Amino acid sequence: MTVAAVIPAKDEAERIAATVAAARTVADTVVVVDDGSHDDTAAVAERAGAVVVRHPRNRGKAAAMESGARAVPEAELLLFLDADLGETAAEAHLLVAAVRDGYDCAIANLPPAEGAGGHGFVVRLAREGIRAATGFTANQPLSGQRCLTREAYASALPLARGFGVETAMTIALLRSGCRIVEVPTAMAHRVTGRSWRHRLHRARQYRDVRKALRRRGI
Repeated sequence: MTVAAVIPAKDEAERIAATVAAARTVADTVVVVDDGSHDDTAAVAERAGAVVVRHPRNRGKAAAMESGARAVPEAELLLFLDADLGETAAEAHLLVAAVRDGYDCAIANLPPAEGAGGHGFVVRLAREGIRAATGFTANQPLSGQRCLTREAYASALPLARGFGVETAMTIALLRSGCRIVEVPTAMAHRVTGRSWRHRLHRARQYRDVRKALRRRGI
């Protein structure tokens, strides 16, 4: 089954080349969706070997995921990765293997990040919402690193906007009868701290997850 990696990116010029290089060891095609960056993310991604789709203005992660998926209609498996994974994106081969083994969607579980500020209250909201909606208990419900079949992806459309996209996708997949597995990996993000900006980010996450759950009757 052909694999396309879709990487939404905004102002990730510093890390995108390493992420693309690692993703190319796993996927047949790597698509970077430059979601309104103000730096040279697009140029760096192209030089690293990615197909680049550009949004002239920032439209959000869900729109970037949809644009990337549309750019590779021939791909049988879609592998969504965050732009800041760097060389650890190569761990995505574990997700691809799980879907090739028969699952409809494989979601990466990441090890705890040393020094991270954490967003436990958002995780709890997403986990409890998914459990209430489907009976499934997700270990890392906010993980954006996931591989799924084209059919499973179609069952989750339209994707929820904002930071609720992963929570809503998991609910949609389970409600449509898809088989999901969480896979331990050694992937690593840039560490999120405890500054007021990071706290504001987590507040926005909470708002968007709450909104996505309400729209799904939870």
